[in-house]
Amino acid sequence: MSKFRFAAADYLVALVRSRTAGADRDRGASAIEWVIIAAVVVGIVAGVAAVIMNAIDDRAGNVSECIQGAVNYADC
Repeated sequence: MSKFRFAAADYLVALVRSRTAGADRDRGASAIEWVIIAAVVVGIVAGVAAVIMNAIDDRAGNVSECIQGAVNYADC
């Protein structure tokens, strides 16, 4: 008994195989993109934290000076 082969079925099998192979490559690219995005977010958070810490340190210095000169607290 001979086997019947359909060109359309062979084409679909080849198409599915190539798409799944491409999906594996895309999955790796997606992981790299997530690493880059995470690095950018961490950098932004670090920058914002540095700005906030500088503002807090400046204000803490002002409060410390005000407490030391508490005799004339009208300027605080």
